[in-house]
Amino acid sequence: MADSSFDVVSKIDRQEVDNALNQTAKEVGHRFDFKGTGAEISWSGESIEIKANSEERANAVLDVFKEKIVKRGLSLKVLDSGEPRLSGKEYRLTIALKEGIDQENAKKISKLIRDEGPKGIKAQIQGDELRVSSKKKDDLQEVIALLKGKDLDIALQFTNYR
Repeated sequence: MADSSFDVVSKIDRQEVDNALNQTAKEVGHRFDFKGTGAEISWSGESIEIKANSEERANAVLDVFKEKIVKRGLSLKVLDSGEPRLSGKEYRLTIALKEGIDQENAKKISKLIRDEGPKGIKAQIQGDELRVSSKKKDDLQEVIALLKGKDLDIALQFTNYR
């Protein structure tokens, strides 16, 4: 009998991020506490940029954006935001999106599966994802539960479960 398997990936639903960004931009445009502050949020290539006339306002827009991200069912672990920096007369805050599992995290997850998972589980690193396979589907369910229970620095999804 062939092995059962699934892939551990870290992908971002760009449409959901875009929807959250649009909702945030709309709220910032309508909220009284943001009137006249020049606060705005927009795409800047592959990252998101927040502009405001004070550091507090930039962080407030970031908080609104995080709230919208969570409401759309995305993990905050996909966001990599820096500190607001002064640029001319306005503060700018750049938010990068983290996607894919880098080698270091893939090795850490693979080691975690080997050490704490059931015996007979194989984990292979394939580019920016991890393939986990076993003869028993119950063992795969155990691994998924194990990974969901751990607090890793990346958002994980489980795909191609067969």
